[in-house]
Amino acid sequence: MNGEGIELVEVGPRDGLQNEPEIIPTAAKLELITRMIGYGARRLEVASFVHPQRVPQMADAESVIAALPDDPACTYIGLVLNKRGVLRALATREGGRRGVDQIGCVVVASDTFGQKNQGQTIAEGIAETRAMLRLARAEGLSAQVTISAAFGCPFEGAVPHETVLAIAEELASEAPAEIALADTIGVAGPSDVGELFGKLSTLLKGSIPMRAHFHNTRGTGIANAWEAYRAGVRIFDASLGGLGGCPFAPRATGNIATEDLVYMMARARIATGIDLDAAIAANKWFAGVLGRELPSAVARAA
Repeated sequence: MNGEGIELVEVGPRDGLQNEPEIIPTAAKLELITRMIGYGARRLEVASFVHPQRVPQMADAESVIAALPDDPACTYIGLVLNKRGVLRALATREGGRRGVDQIGCVVVASDTFGQKNQGQTIAEGIAETRAMLRLARAEGLSAQVTISAAFGCPFEGAVPHETVLAIAEELASEAPAEIALADTIGVAGPSDVGELFGKLSTLLKGSIPMRAHFHNTRGTGIANAWEAYRAGVRIFDASLGGLGGCPFAPRATGNIATEDLVYMMARARIATGIDLDAAIAANKWFAGVLGRELPSAVARAA
């Protein structure tokens, strides 16, 4: 198969690190990001603007962003959960500084999980996110949005497709740069993924790009990515080594591994722009920083 290439969003510096028990030094984060750029990552989620008591790994968000390589080919993304987060993101761009190039907003497709994760019901999350998207647009800052727990909630169980699509319809009215569906707790199977992304594609009618965010909690993450590709998704989140997990989702494990996604796509002759050997080398280096082997199956087999 010679399919249309994909764009990979490297979420390792944020989603990959937020659940680590030991604080990663700022210098190590910056070296990690530099190595990611070295293997071809051009969109990177580098930090989140959240309260440091809730997510201590992100306490140095502004310090990381201030020291990022000024590479014009790269897009740096910061996660925001409320208006204060947007204001912090905008502040990184003051005084002629580059700061973040894009913000990522999140609406959780479950009242219980949303209240635990962000202190918001679905309705409150939609309202807050619409306001954030409008503020970002008014300030000339690109913004995309993720519908989290789109395939299942750790507290409520299965999430109806109708709930996810209703959220997507509300958000689409604000014209975000992308709408992503996230399997935050890794419960989806390929059939679920193909069906829901197919419905989302019909809803959006090509007006807004779709993005996929999978976790490999139950070993289905890479298969899900393939099914999402078949359903028309061309933008995928992945994390070097398969690092990650949500602090507010019990037993949630890492994102799909950058190396595993790149390997699968390469076998189908689908371009990713990522140098797999260099990504594996970055994996081995960061494993030394953490003092343990990372989950990526491809890197372990290398």
